Amino acid sequence: MSPPDRSKGEDRSAQHEGGPLIPSRCELLVIGAGPAGMAAAATAARLGVDTLLLDEQPAPGGQIYRAITTTPVSDQRILGEDYWHGASLVEPFRASGARYEPGATVWAVSRMTAEAPAQGFEVAYSVSGQARMVEARYILLATGAQERPFPIPGWTLPGVITAGAAQILLKSAGLVPSGPAVLAGCGPLLYLVAWQYLNAGARIDALLETVPAGRMAQALPHAWDFLRSPYLGKGLKLMRAVKAAVPIVKDVRGLQAVGSGKLQSVCYTAGGRQHERTAEQLMLHQGVVPNVNLSRAVGAEHEWNEALDCWQPKVDEWGATSVADIGIAGDGAGIAGALAAEHRGRIAALNAAKALGRIDAARRDREAVPHRQALARATRGRAFFDTLYKAPDAYRRPTGDTIVCRCEEVTAQQVRDTVALGCSGPNQMKAFLRCGMGPCQGRFCGLTVSELIADERGVPVSEVGYYRLRFPTKPLTLGELATLPQTDASRQAVIRLKK
Repeated sequence: MSPPDRSKGEDRSAQHEGGPLIPSRCELLVIGAGPAGMAAAATAARLGVDTLLLDEQPAPGGQIYRAITTTPVSDQRILGEDYWHGASLVEPFRASGARYEPGATVWAVSRMTAEAPAQGFEVAYSVSGQARMVEARYILLATGAQERPFPIPGWTLPGVITAGAAQILLKSAGLVPSGPAVLAGCGPLLYLVAWQYLNAGARIDALLETVPAGRMAQALPHAWDFLRSPYLGKGLKLMRAVKAAVPIVKDVRGLQAVGSGKLQSVCYTAGGRQHERTAEQLMLHQGVVPNVNLSRAVGAEHEWNEALDCWQPKVDEWGATSVADIGIAGDGAGIAGALAAEHRGRIAALNAAKALGRIDAARRDREAVPHRQALARATRGRAFFDTLYKAPDAYRRPTGDTIVCRCEEVTAQQVRDTVALGCSGPNQMKAFLRCGMGPCQGRFCGLTVSELIADERGVPVSEVGYYRLRFPTKPLTLGELATLPQTDASRQAVIRLKK
């Protein structure tokens, strides 16, 4: 089979004679241009696969390598070597011949025909308010991770953001807070953000660790792999630098953001005493979880990860899901970090190339060997981190008037009271309180609502389940819908309706 014409920047869309726009086509559609997406697209294109990568951001890099090609932060010492590693993924991706469309928000995926599912998918997405359609034979989701919800009293106040959002502001715009700033939560990202802020000349007034006392003892059984991992040397160096410049408060409980109209102070309990710190910015973080909205909407099976307290898609060693011809690569399939995502992207791309007939199974298996070895090195020591920095129950399962669903302003107590009325799961909760029906489609409340229901019912979260997600998975206007190109299938559906 000869490779397709993959001229750089090629527009495969065409005007149907006397009719609307015919959607563009590709063999492999990759969604997301983080480390997994870029590596996957470059690998697949090198193997002769007609590849299109759609990404919601204006430039490649994803969350971890955000603005890697456009950042105003020119001093590489500020963001560190790990961030600049992302540049090594961009050039191979650009040179691969894979088509690339930035600023593209995917909001619907459907089989082209029910009778012949092997024909592929129709994928609807929007760019600058215009809806578009692409047909793909195979889809690889590389939508990455999102920060775990951190619902505390006052977390909706102006001035309270996630640590990841603070990092994005630094990477994309070179912005750091000018007033008193506090970092709070658990996980390596807290120390990384503090280190980067210090390098940029910003002031961090305190780092409040919510890791419970005694957690290190639970993590010690995994210490041997951690000692042989790439994280040890880097982590110790980073933590020494932060501890030398920032007050660290351990075993923080009862964390609250306080203010009238905006953040004014942070209150907490530590060492058996209550404390209050003046703050204009509070950056919260308690780990990351897979971004599952799109993977759930396409119908992929998911499972509850007890170690990380989150949902993740069921995938095999190649990233294949329970849905034929849909794979997932990177942290969207399970949290393992940026380097692991890169190698998982290449492994998933090899499997896609095999499924599309570009390579045989023997070549797929052979070329995957070095990537599997690199993946094993990249994930060594993760169990130590995962155990040490597991988010405390109190910050995952709030009480009282703490807002859980930001879109609909639903409190933890309202969710708990609704369970007492007989509401047994998140989907029923939509009917009672509209949780998960706002613009974020459950991204900010899904995990919390599931855990609150499980807590009130006294059952495992796996029994409670998660929101049933339907398309569109992202907000769009009626104007966008009106610009959606028609296909033969959609025209036939209209004809059938008229009959």
